[in-house]
Amino acid sequence: MELAHSLLLNEDALAQITEAKRPVFIFEWLRFLNKVLVAANKVDVKEKQKKLVEQLTGLISSNPGPPTRKLLAKNLATLYSIGDTFTVFQTLDKCNDIIKNKDDTPAYLPTKLAAVACVGAFYERMGRMLGSSFPETINNLLKALKNAESQGRSEILLSLQKVLSGLGGAAASCHRDIYKNARSLLTDRSMAVRCAVAKCLLELQNEAVFMWTTELENVATLCFKALEGSTYGVRVAVSKLLGTVMATALMPKQAAVMRQNVKRATLEEVLELMATGFLRGGSGFLKSGGEMLKGGGSVSREVRVGVTQAYVVFVTTLGGQWLERNFATFLSHVLELVAHPRATQTHVEAVYSRRCVSFALRATLGGLLGEKAQIAAAKEICQAINKQMRAVEAVVSDSSGENKGGAADVSASQHVMVCALKELGSLVQSLSATASPLIQEPSIGLLETVTSVLLHPSMAARLAAAWCLRCVAVALPYQLTPLLDRCAERINTLKSSPEAVSGYSFAMAALLGGVYQCLLGIPHSKGKMVVSIAEDLLRSAAQNSRLSLHRTQAGWLLLGALMTLGSSLVRYHLPKMLLLWRNVFPRSQKELEAEKARGDSFTWQVTLEGRAGALCAMRSFVAHCPELLTEDVIRRLMTPIECAMTMMSHIPAVIKVHGAHLKASAAMVRLRLYDILALLPPKTYEVSRFLIYSAMLDLEECPVSWTLLAQEITAVFFRLQMLDHFAECIKQAKGVRQQAVQLNIFTAVLSALKGLAENKSTLGPEEVRKSALALVMGALDNPNPILRCAAGEALGRMAQVVGEATFIASMAQHSFDKLKSARDVVSRTGHSLALGCLHRYVGGIGSGQHLKTSVSILLALAQDGTSHEVQTWALHSLALIVDSSGPMYRGYVEPTLSLVLTLLLTVPPSHTEVHQCLGRCLGALITTVGPELQGNSPTISTIRSSCLVGCAIMQDHSDSLVQAAAISCLQQLHMFAPRHVNLSSLVPCLCVHLCSSHLLLRRAAVACLRQLAQREAAEVCAYAMSLAKKAGDNIHCRYTIYEQKHLNITETGLEGVLFGMLDRETDRKLCSDIHDTLGHMLSSLAVEKLSHWLKLCKDVLAASTGICALAFEVEKEEEDSEKKDEMDDDTMFTGLGDDDKTKPSVAPRWVTRVFAADCLCRIIHLCENADKAHFDLATARSAKAKNPKGDLLVLHLSDLIRMAFMAATDHSNQLRMAGLQALEDIIKKFASVPEPEFPGHVILEQYQANVGAALRPAFSPDTPSDITAKACQVCSAWIGSGVVSDLNDLRRVHNLLVSSLDKVQAGKGSSSQLYSESATTMEKLAVLKAWAEVYVVAMKIKKEAESRPARPVRSGEDDDEDMGDEGDILPPDSLITLVQPELPSLSRLWLAALRDYALLTLPAEFASQLPPEGGAFYTPETIDTARLHYRNSWAPILHAVALWLSNTDFGAAEGPEEPQTGTTSPAYPQGPPAPIKNPDELAKDRMHLLLGISIEFLCFPRPEEPIERVMSCLQALCTLLESPQARNHIAEDQLLAVELLNVLHRLLLTRDPPSVQLQVTAVVQETIRSAQDHLDQRRSVEDGGEKESASVLAEGGDTGELQPGKSLVFAAMELLVFLLVRHLPQVNTKASDSPSHLPTKPQPLPEHSNRLVAVTISILAELPALCSPAGSMTILPTILFLICGVLKETALKTPDGSVPLPVSAALQGIKTIITSPLGRVEKTQQQWTSLVRSSLASVLEYSQPDESRPNMDEVSLLTAITLFLVSTSSELVGVTTLQKGCMERFRNALNSSDPWVQARCYQLLLSVFQHSSRALSTPYIHALAPMLVEKLKGAERARPGTPAELQAVQEGVKVLEGLVALGEEQNRVQLLALLVPTLISYLLDENAFSTAPPPSKGLHEFALQNLMRIGPLYPAAFKTVIGAAPELKTRLETAIRANQASSKAKAAARQAQPTVQATPTIKLKTSFF
Repeated sequence: MELAHSLLLNEDALAQITEAKRPVFIFEWLRFLNKVLVAANKVDVKEKQKKLVEQLTGLISSNPGPPTRKLLAKNLATLYSIGDTFTVFQTLDKCNDIIKNKDDTPAYLPTKLAAVACVGAFYERMGRMLGSSFPETINNLLKALKNAESQGRSEILLSLQKVLSGLGGAAASCHRDIYKNARSLLTDRSMAVRCAVAKCLLELQNEAVFMWTTELENVATLCFKALEGSTYGVRVAVSKLLGTVMATALMPKQAAVMRQNVKRATLEEVLELMATGFLRGGSGFLKSGGEMLKGGGSVSREVRVGVTQAYVVFVTTLGGQWLERNFATFLSHVLELVAHPRATQTHVEAVYSRRCVSFALRATLGGLLGEKAQIAAAKEICQAINKQMRAVEAVVSDSSGENKGGAADVSASQHVMVCALKELGSLVQSLSATASPLIQEPSIGLLETVTSVLLHPSMAARLAAAWCLRCVAVALPYQLTPLLDRCAERINTLKSSPEAVSGYSFAMAALLGGVYQCLLGIPHSKGKMVVSIAEDLLRSAAQNSRLSLHRTQAGWLLLGALMTLGSSLVRYHLPKMLLLWRNVFPRSQKELEAEKARGDSFTWQVTLEGRAGALCAMRSFVAHCPELLTEDVIRRLMTPIECAMTMMSHIPAVIKVHGAHLKASAAMVRLRLYDILALLPPKTYEVSRFLIYSAMLDLEECPVSWTLLAQEITAVFFRLQMLDHFAECIKQAKGVRQQAVQLNIFTAVLSALKGLAENKSTLGPEEVRKSALALVMGALDNPNPILRCAAGEALGRMAQVVGEATFIASMAQHSFDKLKSARDVVSRTGHSLALGCLHRYVGGIGSGQHLKTSVSILLALAQDGTSHEVQTWALHSLALIVDSSGPMYRGYVEPTLSLVLTLLLTVPPSHTEVHQCLGRCLGALITTVGPELQGNSPTISTIRSSCLVGCAIMQDHSDSLVQAAAISCLQQLHMFAPRHVNLSSLVPCLCVHLCSSHLLLRRAAVACLRQLAQREAAEVCAYAMSLAKKAGDNIHCRYTIYEQKHLNITETGLEGVLFGMLDRETDRKLCSDIHDTLGHMLSSLAVEKLSHWLKLCKDVLAASTGICALAFEVEKEEEDSEKKDEMDDDTMFTGLGDDDKTKPSVAPRWVTRVFAADCLCRIIHLCENADKAHFDLATARSAKAKNPKGDLLVLHLSDLIRMAFMAATDHSNQLRMAGLQALEDIIKKFASVPEPEFPGHVILEQYQANVGAALRPAFSPDTPSDITAKACQVCSAWIGSGVVSDLNDLRRVHNLLVSSLDKVQAGKGSSSQLYSESATTMEKLAVLKAWAEVYVVAMKIKKEAESRPARPVRSGEDDDEDMGDEGDILPPDSLITLVQPELPSLSRLWLAALRDYALLTLPAEFASQLPPEGGAFYTPETIDTARLHYRNSWAPILHAVALWLSNTDFGAAEGPEEPQTGTTSPAYPQGPPAPIKNPDELAKDRMHLLLGISIEFLCFPRPEEPIERVMSCLQALCTLLESPQARNHIAEDQLLAVELLNVLHRLLLTRDPPSVQLQVTAVVQETIRSAQDHLDQRRSVEDGGEKESASVLAEGGDTGELQPGKSLVFAAMELLVFLLVRHLPQVNTKASDSPSHLPTKPQPLPEHSNRLVAVTISILAELPALCSPAGSMTILPTILFLICGVLKETALKTPDGSVPLPVSAALQGIKTIITSPLGRVEKTQQQWTSLVRSSLASVLEYSQPDESRPNMDEVSLLTAITLFLVSTSSELVGVTTLQKGCMERFRNALNSSDPWVQARCYQLLLSVFQHSSRALSTPYIHALAPMLVEKLKGAERARPGTPAELQAVQEGVKVLEGLVALGEEQNRVQLLALLVPTLISYLLDENAFSTAPPPSKGLHEFALQNLMRIGPLYPAAFKTVIGAAPELKTRLETAIRANQASSKAKAAARQAQPTVQATPTIKLKTSFF
């Protein structure tokens, strides 16, 4: 294939390849040429042009296939338009000659058609450049047209279309000829020709004025005729022609009008003409004889549908603005159509006409009009309904019967009503909440109008009105309850009118059915109301025979609708319902007989209708209340169902007696019966199988019911007699009826086989199999294609169910034999499908051995060019086989692929089914090869290029389904081999398809874009923009002009087009794919192209239906008009029709705006994850200054706020929710961003007014609960964010919350309730949650404020006492002052809410404990939904209550609060008044409540629970344990504390954010300390007794045993050890001892781990204090081991020389433990000593110098050693090994190269030397003092060069001084003789002093000071030492003199000496960095 990629055709390569591959090679070359010619250098092209023309014209006569000729023609035309044009006429003549050639053989046809294609392409590309040659060409084509066969005709016509489009007005002289020749072909028998004529005439009407003036009627009649017997493609083409011609006639193109003076048609004329087609079809006014014989023939459906589509095209062409202006005329016209008697001659025809008119209305109103215009249209429809209704009322009230035509009027009006009401309902539903002005404006009276139709005499109209009301209620849920009440009231007052009973019950049923779409539901009481109305209707049905039928139907209908409300409501009425059902049916055979004997025809009709209704209500119950279907209920349902079955067997006799009019009612009962049986599990009616069977035997009358039998057949297993019965039925039926019976039978058989396959059951014995097979095989040769399909499927399913290789083989063999011998199309198609289905259902492995035969046979059939039907079926089967065989098919890929390519290149494009199946095959083949397609082996690259060629051919096909198949193939290729799919050509092609009129093509394009955007969003957007730039050049000729015109990719790019599509598209899948595509683009591009995406969202949101939209539109129009002035005259005159094509036709609808608001939130989250600079104004400004193109979110804050504000204050409720969500996100993310220009302020402060204004509407009384609930959340976020510093500003938002609080306190019995009780629950809890959040923040601020100003003396607890020193910052208590006044009532409500929550979380088995009348905020009926709302809000409330309790001393301040929970119905069971509890009990109860809720939650936090809830809960526990009562309580009840710790341990196992772990340790610490305090208290009480007994109080007693599960210490240890091991796995010896363990270098821990380990260690160290001496001996080994382990792992040097938190905690822990009084207890003395010794040994071991730990912090370990030596001296005296080790460590430290280590070592040594126990210190002094003196002497030679070295020497001197002080008087001289000379040796002479570095000077001064201090201390000894060495004396004296001689300034400097010494230490820190 690569050889084909050259400018000239590589003829050598072509000659070498096989004949079969040549067409593909040539096509690939033409594809390459097509891409390269446009981009090539003109000079190169001109050089090779001659040769190229030769090669290309040579190809014309090489029999090219359809795609090849199209591409060939395109290339030739491109070549001439780029290169020289002088040989073009030769080529044109050559083509004309070929066209003139008389050779009509099929072999010559491709050549002729290639020439035709070339002519078309030349004219399309070069048009008027070809000058005067066109008349001859056109004549040639027209002559050829007369003699051509169908394929030739269609291709010649398409060429003519291109010639016309290229020449434009220049070809006027030929227009009439073309018209005359073409018009007769509009009724050609070939559908492809009809399509081609329609396209040709569509092109012609652009210039041929006569078509839409003088010939207008004829064109219309022709189109109507063309629609008769048409296919979908023809209807699309013809309707486009008809619609466009009509639109042009009404609004001609100005340029054409100016050339010829024409009379324009009026709107009435045009509509009248179209109506003729709709009402009379193509026959015009004169009927041909044939039709007369048939009797007033009705118009064929095809014509009606085609004309309907033409109406849509007509309106769409004229545009939305035209429709707005002329809507009234259009509406009355289409409604008159459906009112015309000719449109509604039979019921079926009437339904069809209604569907057509509804489609025309929906397609135009729904798509072309914006929301405002739709509201206006709805008003018009209302008026039309009103007018009709008045006419009907006039007829109905005219009792005298004067008005004979009245009845006809009424029946006509019902059709008008149905269409109008349906459209009105659709409009309101699509407008959703934006439709509220329609309902609220009294002048329109929409609701009155619609409800008036409920009394219409016709049932269809009443039903339509009911449906319309339901649409209103779903769109505006606040209307639901009032409408229900109104209907109920009317039913009760108009009980005696049959229409009223029927109409209002329809309306109520429809409204109830719509409840599930309204999230907020309806009050529970409405259910009771409906039940009572229904009961009343059923009871009173028998009283009045005129009403009995309507009342019966109405009663059951209401009950059926009630069931849709779900189990929670139906549960209450179930017993009554079961009773009603039982009573409708006869109880026994006897009653049945009696009934038969006594009824007349009317009572039977009522009875049957009633029973059908009852069965329908049962079905509804089974479908909507699955939770209530217990065994018992099913058993009770089966009683009436079995009665119904018994009754069905008697019905035929009843019908014989009472007349055939009962048949419909009987059929209804049967239908309902099967409906309910199909829903019940089959095993429930095993017993009554014979009843079903007998009921089925009379099914022949009602074939429809067979479909419902599927499941029964599965249930009663394939009974042989059933199959025999089927065969018998088929034999007896004749003609059309036989087909119907067979279809029904196959539906049943197929469903049954499917059921068997799913349940893995078998088919049963051999004879059943035979019988089934005979049934299926008989249908494989049926002429009806649907039956053949069903038979093929059934065969496959049977093979799957039987699953035996022999059975499968015999079936396959049967089909093989048939296919080899049969020649007729029917059996070849049937059996080829059978093969496909066999493989599909048995799978690749089961049918592997037949694969080769199947494939070879199907490949042969697929090449049968004589029958396209056979090709289609064979290819379809082949696709099934490829799909199901998977990798087993790999060996057949190449032959199959080459067949697919050959067929694609040769099958005429008019056979679209073949091409569609080829597409399926190609897709299946790509999947089979799969990821292998990435490979580079020759075979794989051949397969890949073949696939790409195949896709290219299909992309160029005219049929939308084939194009869609091409896209999905490319999509798969892109998935497996992304590098090989060329996006630069694919993306523009997809963009063009986005504007296609075919849904499937748009779906495929968007699905493909979705996949591409996942990986390469940036490239996709870039290629789409390049298309916008190219749109000026007419590059995409192959896309019709229509689509070109609609594709407006503007500067908003592909994203803009997709947003625009969201307004027009209604298909769910398509919209969800668009959402995903935009989502992927957003994720990868939004952060880089921030302004672009924000502008997109802003433009969409700004188009709100409010005032801002108008301003927006006006600006836009002004811009447009400026642009328009620059355009040329030609476009100036394009009449009204086109001016709104350039603008998006409608403002974005509310659904799109909601999506845009969601996108806004996503952009904020994406920026948050991308870069913190997005939320920092100062950084952002400096970044913007450096790089003006860079873009950061914070710079767009005003836009974000504005968008959120626009959304939050819109009409649409969904948009308000999205807007509030966005606002909350903005507040949370930007609350802490400072304003650089005003320090101390944040940037959000300037938007206070906007936030307040956005929130206020959400608190108005008529706002739905969910919005108010969301707004409360935003309020609490805003108040708690700390943005607002001024109390008065805060009050605005705070007042909104206060007003809501009043609503909460109003209690649950409030009068006017619109929504369900759970909506009220949601709102109230949201308010309480918001208050709780605010209170938590307020308390936090207060706490911080209290801990901050410790300096100023506090004057009592004055609230605003800090105001003065804090300036205008929020005074610490200000927020709390806002909450304080509400606290008394809030605390009560919070506690009530928590009590409710606690009860609601009880497991199901304790349901009996729930109060029967509900809780403080929920009712028992809505308990399930209430749980969700409580789950969302309990956590902050719990935290708030804990804060309140611990601050008010457990609510001691307020009195007993039991009876008043702030609600009208108390939240406690009404019994005798509860005894008033004393404060202690009350505190205990509350404590239990809070602990219970927390522990219950922390036991099982669901994985989806947000982490904030867990944190709130833990913080609440912490807060709670700060109060003395709670501490007492938890300490007294030790099991409670143990349980709490166990639950926390479990929580740690499942959740690991560090914040949670830290919070858990805080709770553990509080718990341990509570226990500690409690123990101390008890000990002090018992101190009167012996010391011993007090110690036994603690855990472990005398034995030291700690019981798991009962011991608090054990529980704490478990949890803490888990935490330690989680963060320091090395501590766990088991792990480090295992053979697989590799020793790792200790790493410094992250910050949060450091904190956690430190806290854990400090808690561990506190645990021994909770134990008795024996108990502490049990745990101490573990604790000391862990602490030493932590010390070992974390004692690492840090760069800044600081001590890590865990290290200081470990040292503190060691100190706590070894200084505890445990060492003084006699019993445990021995254990204690060994513990201390072994711990020290561990530390010594850990501190051993080790190459593997170069960064070990020896100082910390030395500190630990010293702690042991100093604190537990008695245990360590005389243990020589330890002593040696310790001395060794000190020596190492003294010899350390690090002066800081030396300094610390000296300090620690001093503390050892000075220890009170001489026995301990003496050996150390003896061992280490000499070394110390040596070290100090050395400092004379190597004077300190750094402050650190200086400090080391100073510390050493201090140790020596300490030793001097310790020595006895007689040894003092010797000791001073060591110290004084050393000090004097540090002194410098004067000259050296002036030049010495600062540390050296420091040493001199330090030595001098010390000498001057020591002299007076030990005068005698000093003198002795000085006297012994005169040189010392002189040196000292000179130094003293120099010192005194220095001036006073020197003295001053010396006083400031400490500060001088402070600077070097700072330097030391920085020098390490």
